Amino acid sequence: MTTLSLLRISSPILAVAALIGGPWSAAALTPAGEFAAHRAVYELKLAHARGKNGSMTARGRILYDFTGSRCEGYQLEFRLVSELDNGEGKVRLSDLRSNTWEDGQAKSYRFNSQNYLDQTLVDTVDGRAERGPGAITVTLTKPKAKTVDLDATIVFPTEHVRRIIDAARAGKSILEFPVYDGSETGEKVFNTLTVIGREIGPGERPPTDAASGNAELAAMKRWPVTVSYFEKSAKGGEQIPVYSISFELYENGISRALLLDYNDFAISGELKTLDMKDMKPCP
Repeated sequence: MTTLSLLRISSPILAVAALIGGPWSAAALTPAGEFAAHRAVYELKLAHARGKNGSMTARGRILYDFTGSRCEGYQLEFRLVSELDNGEGKVRLSDLRSNTWEDGQAKSYRFNSQNYLDQTLVDTVDGRAERGPGAITVTLTKPKAKTVDLDATIVFPTEHVRRIIDAARAGKSILEFPVYDGSETGEKVFNTLTVIGREIGPGERPPTDAASGNAELAAMKRWPVTVSYFEKSAKGGEQIPVYSISFELYENGISRALLLDYNDFAISGELKTLDMKDMKPCP
């Protein structure tokens, strides 16, 4: 994968982008099991590069702004700005902007994203996905009008995070799900493999980033988590992930210590600010 592959990140998501993005997320859970509204900023830099990318440099930021509830659905504003230098004087500036809404019961998902390269719009995706009794129907308006049917076993980004948290609390270490987040042309589905590591107890390995100033987090356990994304169509033999995202996931869902690995290079993300918002509880 080339360095420009970083420009394809969608909100998972991460992940980071759902999980913080995209394809991963950093949503926070209240004691009642509800997601809490919050705003997080992650500072990105090159962690390491392999092979011909050894001289590249990278820097950037992720903005993750999450609001909503089970009754109103979950709204996410995600923005990733990154500057990549290939080491030979060629610098590319990427600006990915994404807004999504996911129904609290994971039955409906709306998404809209714009991808800018060197301040020029290169991609736009807009659409929605509805979960029916036997399939998920995706209706796209951009990049072109189209309807796509997906398997009903696919999960949306916020639901994916919820299932990871449930698995960690239950002491499980492996989780596998196909995930859809509306990335690329709006037709992409990834198989995911989540590996959950040993629990880190309260007071153990105290963080030094923005999480260190949060009294609630200081009293919580957390887990090291790695989510690997694979091409849905790949079959047979040992597969190499398209990319993977590693992070520490607190019991309430807050994520820190990001690492986005694209096989030939990796980007780290440090939690710089974390602001919890007031939220309106469900009736």
